[in-house]
Amino acid sequence: MGVPIISNVVNGIKGGVKATLKGTADTGSVLANSVKDIAVTTLRGTGELVVKGLQVPASIVAGAFQGVADVGVSVVKSVRGIVNGTIQGAMDSGVSQKDAVQGSVRKAIESAKDLGEDVAEVAVEAVKGAVNGVKQVGGDSVAAAKDAIIAALEAAKEIGGETVETVKTALNSSVDGAKDVLNEIKK
Repeated sequence: MGVPIISNVVNGIKGGVKATLKGTADTGSVLANSVKDIAVTTLRGTGELVVKGLQVPASIVAGAFQGVADVGVSVVKSVRGIVNGTIQGAMDSGVSQKDAVQGSVRKAIESAKDLGEDVAEVAVEAVKGAVNGVKQVGGDSVAAAKDAIIAALEAAKEIGGETVETVKTALNSSVDGAKDVLNEIKK
C-alpha cells in the first residue's frame, strides 16, 4: 500500500473533520457520525487496495486528530467519537474488527503523545470509543474490549517510561472488564 494513498486518507479525513466542526457547538455528538461518513467516503475513493491492515484505521484517526486540533476542539473530549466513528467507517468499508480496533486505539494514543495530551485519559476514551463503535456495527464487543486494551498497552509500551503503569491504572479504574483483561494478559 503506497504512502500517497495513506496520505490522501489522512488529508481527506482531516479536511472533512475540520469542515464538519467549524461552527459546531456540540462537537461530541457530531464527531462519531461525521468521522464514520468521511471514512467511508474517503475509503471508497481509494479502492480495494486500502482496506487491509492497521494502517487504514490509524490513518483515519490521524487525520481526525489533526482536524480536531486545527479547529481548536479538545482532543481528549473528541477521542471517543473519533475512535467510534473510525471503527464504524473502517468496518463498513471492509476492514476487519481486530484491525479497526487495534489501529484506531494505537494511533489515538500515539497522536495524544505527539500533541502533548494526557495519554492515560486518551487511552480510556479510545477503549470506550472502540467498544461503542464495534457495538454500533453489531460486532463482538467483548473481543473489541480485549483488543482495545491490548492495543492501548502496546502503544503505551512504545512511549515508554511510566506510561504503561499510568495507562494500566487508568484503564483498570475506568473501563468495565479491564481488570479481567489485564489479569489475563499477566498470565
